Amino acid sequence: MKNPNDSFIRGRIRSLKFAFKGAWLLLTTEDSIKVQFFVAIIATILGFYFQISNVEWMIQFLAIGVVLVAESLNTAVEKIADFVHPDFHVKIGFIKDIAAGAPTFAAIISLIIACIIYIPKFNLLF
Repeated sequence: MKNPNDSFIRGRIRSLKFAFKGAWLLLTTEDSIKVQFFVAIIATILGFYFQISNVEWMIQFLAIGVVLVAESLNTAVEKIADFVHPDFHVKIGFIKDIAAGAPTFAAIISLIIACIIYIPKFNLLF
């Protein structure tokens, strides 16, 4: 909630506090985010192990970020839908299924990016 007595800087700091609280809530309560975050850590470890290039790091972190953002927005849509209509409803189910498609697309593209980055590096090992 915006406090009318806050200065511009104080308002931004307050917004950051809420943003970090939201990220923490996602990481500590949502299984899908936990899984995606774990995969992101594995990808980061692989990046150090294979010494990927700066461009590969940028693309990898962009892909990780897109997946986490999509998963977060999907969670928000699901929570709102459940709040608005807690009982089963065909239209709410349709909305939630569509929202679930976003992180699915992001994860598939991230997997393709990971293959492009890491398959050549695994081939060098063998």
